[in-house]
Amino acid sequence: MSTSPTSASAAKQSPAITDHLAWRLRLPALASAAAGIERASDAWNAVSDSLCDRDGWPIDDEGYADGRVKRDAEAWKHVEVFLSHGPEVLAGVRATASGADYVEGPVSEDLRRLRGIDSTLERAGQLRHEWDQIMALMDASLPGSRKIYESRAERIRNADGWRYADELSFQGPALVRAADYLADRADSDQLSQTERARVARVRSVAGNRGALPASPSAPPAPAPTAPGRSR
Repeated sequence: MSTSPTSASAAKQSPAITDHLAWRLRLPALASAAAGIERASDAWNAVSDSLCDRDGWPIDDEGYADGRVKRDAEAWKHVEVFLSHGPEVLAGVRATASGADYVEGPVSEDLRRLRGIDSTLERAGQLRHEWDQIMALMDASLPGSRKIYESRAERIRNADGWRYADELSFQGPALVRAADYLADRADSDQLSQTERARVARVRSVAGNRGALPASPSAPPAPAPTAPGRSR
């Protein structure tokens, strides 16, 4: 069976290239999730003060509670995105970044912000696991009644998950910026390596062939014949 040019090209790629391209493809989803958490937080902050008195106590308990429920639910959707894509991107960033990147450079501050993201993702993942277990128990023990209790269980999960969303509102954008910069640099480094390898191959081929023989010199042109005298 013949191999298409596209598949043949992909097969020649080194694992390093394939790996960094794989986690780079996840960046748009993480960037969107980070922005989504920020929007949910900003929307809540824009109205929360109007629902409280000067001392910060709610004056509209129902409106205040509903606003937080909406914020928490919206933010948790984006936390789920980080749970799906964050670990692979984080691993790619740490495999690509050098020690010097943490000390100075365009993303040094972002890399330092990521020191606590492992714990954030781990605890958020545990919360999601507990939620899955609760849903499974409901299906097993309360057949046909899941919808009655699911809404309350979701509100509890989302409220508990807000702390992780809040942490990711700080850590998430840092992860996206660092990953984007390091992926671009990996692309540039790979292109440079490819170009160096190409030049080396050209030189090697030229060296094996040796110098081309000089072209034989053309024979001298015959001397012009003296014109005869007219009689």
